[in-house]
Amino acid sequence: MNIGIIGLGLMGGSLGLALKKYPKKYTVLGYDHNPIHQNDALELKLVDKISSDLNEMKACDIIILTIPVDAIIAISQDFLDISKNCTVIDFGSSKEKISSSIPSPIRQNYVTAHPMTGTEKFGPSAAIEDLYSHKTMVICDIEKSGEYQKEVALALFRDIDAKIVFMGAKEHDRHAAFISHMPHAVSYALAQSVMKQEDPKSILALAGGGFKSMSRIAKSSPKMWEDIFRQNKNNLLESITAFNTEMQLCQTLIEEEKWEELHQWMSQANQLHKIL
Repeated sequence: MNIGIIGLGLMGGSLGLALKKYPKKYTVLGYDHNPIHQNDALELKLVDKISSDLNEMKACDIIILTIPVDAIIAISQDFLDISKNCTVIDFGSSKEKISSSIPSPIRQNYVTAHPMTGTEKFGPSAAIEDLYSHKTMVICDIEKSGEYQKEVALALFRDIDAKIVFMGAKEHDRHAAFISHMPHAVSYALAQSVMKQEDPKSILALAGGGFKSMSRIAKSSPKMWEDIFRQNKNNLLESITAFNTEMQLCQTLIEEEKWEELHQWMSQANQLHKIL
């Protein structure tokens, strides 16, 4: 099968690496608006070939969209003439708006998915061969996809060793807001709170593993996360409100020196480890 990967950053590049393990099954064609990314992807052997022709990409058996969520919606309007047997898989981090924005004549061609994996790095050089291995792949609104497209997508996801979970797009976006989108907002806020101090270098000189872990994702692409925040605005605001409520409670318990209650509050939070 000819696979066209549109977007050759961390997600697209890592997918290309994973699929290169099956040279007799998949031929990987790469497409990216950034010529540097195109050259890097070829040099790093993330893809077999680079194309700058969208029509060539549209002729592929499978098209993977690993681009920002707004771009996924925009490019879908150019796919009205794809083959009825073409399978388009998007890897957007928010799903409801994408799922509902795909033109109805080609909705059956689409499988809307979200791989629950990634790092704070971006660009072709960030690609990791096993990025998707044993990681959750959420497939949303699967009932809107064609039977053939389902089979193709599931086979590909099995080849990259992903753990498949099915979920409605609306449900996905609410859950993603709490476990992914809001933590990114918190990390950006943490980085800002430190950088706005009079002498951030002195603070950072003392930074240990805890701070580095919590601030790591503040290095993530602002362009990508601005789009995600925009598309999942309502759920994100709900999750931020819930977080602020807990932060306010923590502040109040400290101000009022209610140490026993604070201890109990932290102990309740420890229960998360039993779930994870």
